[in-house]
Amino acid sequence: MRATQAVIDLAALRHNLARARAQAPNSRILAAIKANAYGHGMLRVAQALADADAFGVASLDEALQLRDSGIRQAIVLLEGFFSADELPSIAARQFIPAIHCLEQLEQLEQARLPAPINVWLKLDSGMHRLGFPLAQAQTIWQRLNACANVSCVIGCMTHLACADNLDDDFTARQLADFHQATASLPGERSIANSAGLLAWPDAHAQWVRPGLMLYGVSPLLGGRGAQHGLRPVMTLRSELIAVKELKRGEAVGYGGAFICPQDMRVGVVAAGYGDGYPRHLGAGVSVLLKGERVPLIGRVAMDMLTVDLRRQPQARPGDAVVLWGEGLPVEEIAEHAGTIPYELLCRVMPRVEVLEHDP
Repeated sequence: MRATQAVIDLAALRHNLARARAQAPNSRILAAIKANAYGHGMLRVAQALADADAFGVASLDEALQLRDSGIRQAIVLLEGFFSADELPSIAARQFIPAIHCLEQLEQLEQARLPAPINVWLKLDSGMHRLGFPLAQAQTIWQRLNACANVSCVIGCMTHLACADNLDDDFTARQLADFHQATASLPGERSIANSAGLLAWPDAHAQWVRPGLMLYGVSPLLGGRGAQHGLRPVMTLRSELIAVKELKRGEAVGYGGAFICPQDMRVGVVAAGYGDGYPRHLGAGVSVLLKGERVPLIGRVAMDMLTVDLRRQPQARPGDAVVLWGEGLPVEEIAEHAGTIPYELLCRVMPRVEVLEHDP
């Protein structure tokens, strides 16, 4: 079995949920566990987050997996339904779709369902992705409320486009526009994603929708989870499988991208882009070897990467290596790779063994 493993710390996951509650004490938690819980395993995350008030997923398939596995909390389909054929299952399983476009509304009005359903009305306050225009909020709410297939319009939700940037006033404008458009409508509100929850108290409302922060990662530009009292849930780790004694001037890896500046020891780690570790990384990237940083050298290959062992003269094959997670924030690796932590977490490959840690 290959040495590369993703260790999922369930205690850290529950800790991060508690941090979300502490940050928004008057709001209920709709935990976003779509996309396989951001790569952490949707079912294990849902089971660990038994204290969440509801779960948010991207599709009916995800919702069915949860319900068939015994998850009893409310499940919100954040993108609604993709065809009218899904509506009978939604009604039978009591899922809650977010209705965000005229086509969905018309299909809902025309459907023949075994029982009416609860829905959210999704409004576009400036993200310009999903949602009815704010100017249509009253009209659409009235149609939903009059629809025989709707038991209850729970309320209105929207999504923040720039909440991760504290220097951008667009979030304040979104909030003002949303509140003005929905002021006369009954029901609850759901606005804040992780960034909104942590940085924009005016966005908390009755429901918050934490996603990334649940997994111990900062949703703010340049941030680190530890700054918010969060703990990393996923640690991607491996080990040294070889140590090479190389001479000054010798090249390492594909294309000879690294030339040894002196006689030195080079370590080979059993991890690469075939495991989900990013291939394109800038200078200054490190891994943790026995708890201490050592620089990455050469190109990341499919199954292996190489590290500079001049700071670790006693390193031997079998020594533990952390690629990101406990002690090495995934946010840092993402910045060097020119991407975002979401992508790295979501693209850990199936061949990586997943271990649960629940101290």
